[in-house]
Amino acid sequence: MFSKRLFPYALAACFSLAMIAQTAFAQSAEMHLHQLARADAISLPVADDEPIIISLASAEEIKAAILSVSPAGNQFQQLMTAAIDERLGARYVWGASGPSAFDCSGFVWSIFKSAGVDFERGSARTLWGRFTAPAPGEQYKFGTLVFFSNLEHVGVVADEHGFYHASRHHGVVYSPFNDYWSSRIDGFRQVPMPVTTNTD
Repeated sequence: MFSKRLFPYALAACFSLAMIAQTAFAQSAEMHLHQLARADAISLPVADDEPIIISLASAEEIKAAILSVSPAGNQFQQLMTAAIDERLGARYVWGASGPSAFDCSGFVWSIFKSAGVDFERGSARTLWGRFTAPAPGEQYKFGTLVFFSNLEHVGVVADEHGFYHASRHHGVVYSPFNDYWSSRIDGFRQVPMPVTTNTD
């Protein structure tokens, strides 16, 4: 009887530990993205962790919450980060999509393909027309496409501080959303992710 009463609390503690591990991974990925930034990028401090509150929810509520946490997002971010890392420093060549040279849309297409999300290669303007705007508040989510200069240029959002792109003058680089780039933003688009289903 005593173990039955403690079971929901033990399950809540396990769930909290899993969430702490997921938070640590996300912070590690964010730190990796900032380490890849060019030396002239602005370095911003990382915010302190918020306190973890252990829920007194029932076992059924905890199980439902665990099932709703999808590892696909983390796997996509890992694959995208690795694909970007492989291409950083590659030179810019108009019309190129790799492996050692890219134009802006070729870079975008190439990293998504490496992460397992395939779509037809096209210009920045074509990509703008093909994909839909992100949900409110998700413009600066990692992996969102950001468009500039009357749809002549496209990059991939790292976070609210900067993005990755194939620059005509510098090749594949990270650039901060400074006054130059922010004043040229046309908008954002989100590439749909493949749907994964749980098989129990």
